[in-house]
Amino acid sequence: MNTAFPYRLYPNPEQEILIHKTLGCVRFIYNRMLANRQAIYAPCQDDKEASEKQKYVLPVDLKKECAWLKDVASLALANAQRNVQTAYRNFFRDPSVGFPQFKSQHHDKKSLNTNNQGGTMRLIDSQTFRLPKLKDVRIRRHRPLSKNAVIKSATISQTPRGNCDVSVLVECAASIQPVEPTTETVLGLDYSSPSLYVDSEGTPANYPQCYRQAEAQLKKAQRQLSHRKKGGQNREKQRLTVAKLHEKVANPRQDFWPKLSRQIANTYIAGAREDLNMRGMAQQRFHMGKSTHDNEFGMFKAFLAYRLAEPGKPLVVIDKWFPSRKRCRFCQHENKELTWADRVGVCPHGGAELDRDENAAIHTQNEGCRMLDLA
Repeated sequence: MNTAFPYRLYPNPEQEILIHKTLGCVRFIYNRMLANRQAIYAPCQDDKEASEKQKYVLPVDLKKECAWLKDVASLALANAQRNVQTAYRNFFRDPSVGFPQFKSQHHDKKSLNTNNQGGTMRLIDSQTFRLPKLKDVRIRRHRPLSKNAVIKSATISQTPRGNCDVSVLVECAASIQPVEPTTETVLGLDYSSPSLYVDSEGTPANYPQCYRQAEAQLKKAQRQLSHRKKGGQNREKQRLTVAKLHEKVANPRQDFWPKLSRQIANTYIAGAREDLNMRGMAQQRFHMGKSTHDNEFGMFKAFLAYRLAEPGKPLVVIDKWFPSRKRCRFCQHENKELTWADRVGVCPHGGAELDRDENAAIHTQNEGCRMLDLA
């Protein structure tokens, strides 16, 4: 089983320059190889042009042309080549992912990946990690690596603010034991825009709504950034201000999802949720785009699936057309006149007053138990 351990990097000035240079070289390799692939697959007028373009450019060929590529880790350049191949395979497998695009110096996420070849990548002490070319780099090891773990690779990324992070991928022995759930240990989750979700016990997640709290500051800072002259120092200062505000929004999210998913995985044996199209919900006519993008329920689903799969606990996905909100949980009568704006409704058949989200979460729990053969 492969597990990633993220840490904050604290490179010295020389290492920071080398990281910037490696990121630029990786972007250069990716763009050149992508341009080469586009030229090969482009229609040609005659056979001579087609035969000349049938040669794939490799990082070795580009090193002969650009000697400065030899100053950075060769495995980082080789992984850039692999990323181009993966992007093409993903496009031909599913065209909806889009055709590979060129990487920009200013807009795309900056990252590089290098492998642990020959054991050059290892942990020196509690605060030092050795990387190819960079040698010993100081890190903040807030959590220890798994025992008997074998380091496979490391991904160095740079945030818009300029901070550097490293994600160490290790291979460790899997110890997953399937767990048999019961009806009482299955938790049903129903998406709720204000609080992220409401579970089958009627408890909301109480998401902190990070973007809504910083929306006014972001609006003002981004408006000031748009008025700055491109290429000027004041624009760079304002860009860092905007980047800090975005990190202020993103960091509480990244702290909230793992803790919440871990709490669910420690308390319950199985989970059940709906298969929702979050992109479609963000674009619907009920003006829920900001709230949907703020809580990012899709990312929480990924965290929850990972947390439950680690100890071998199942996560059941209910069909999105299942009438969980309009069906009464007491008499099973389906109220087709219930609208999206009705948060609390009364069953016309039995007269029960139902909270929309809690009723849907209980139905999701019951359907999950049925799919697990627990009903």
